[in-house]
Amino acid sequence: MGEKKTNKPQPPLSGFGADDFEIVEKKEVFRGYFRMDHYRLRHKLHAGGWSREFTRELFERGNACAVLPYDPRRDTVVLIEQFRIGAYAANRHPWLLEVIAGIIEEGETPEQVAERETLEECGCKITDLAPISDYLASAGGTSECTTLFCGRVDSDQADGIHGCKDEDEDIRVVVLPFDEAYGLVKSGVIANAAAVVSIFWLALNRAEIRQKWT
Repeated sequence: MGEKKTNKPQPPLSGFGADDFEIVEKKEVFRGYFRMDHYRLRHKLHAGGWSREFTRELFERGNACAVLPYDPRRDTVVLIEQFRIGAYAANRHPWLLEVIAGIIEEGETPEQVAERETLEECGCKITDLAPISDYLASAGGTSECTTLFCGRVDSDQADGIHGCKDEDEDIRVVVLPFDEAYGLVKSGVIANAAAVVSIFWLALNRAEIRQKWT
């Protein structure tokens, strides 16, 4: 029997469920800092019947948490800038403006990661957290799910260059007025998913967040 499972209830868009696909085989093909799994599977088709058996490789790196630090009194956001090899390989500028992010380790909650990483990467202490979304980073090739927050901070604490030398991190803190950060998203300068989603979310909820947090 193949493996059949679903992690969370899904909306009944197509009517498909756990009995409408089959994992025929799953095997680990690489393990290093990350892991790669190989799947052989089949599933029902929208037009009726079943697909043939096909294969997919899945990149496994765990789940992540990301947080947009926001200072409601000064109406500023705290971003970080660092070199990203993926941006270079995509023919993009390799130094990206990003939000704070980290991998959720075993036994940690997303909230704990948000607080830890914000202190480590920009020197700010989070005093409130507002949930934004849980989203799949790239469901065609990885199971990674990112839990995204907006975190209340005092941006006067944000400064300097941070990062773990053992992991070759070189992280520069950038504090921007919200309107400027929003403009960078609209112009495409800020182009990574977590930053784009969280800044657009803040644009929609900014008045409410400022009222609540001040």
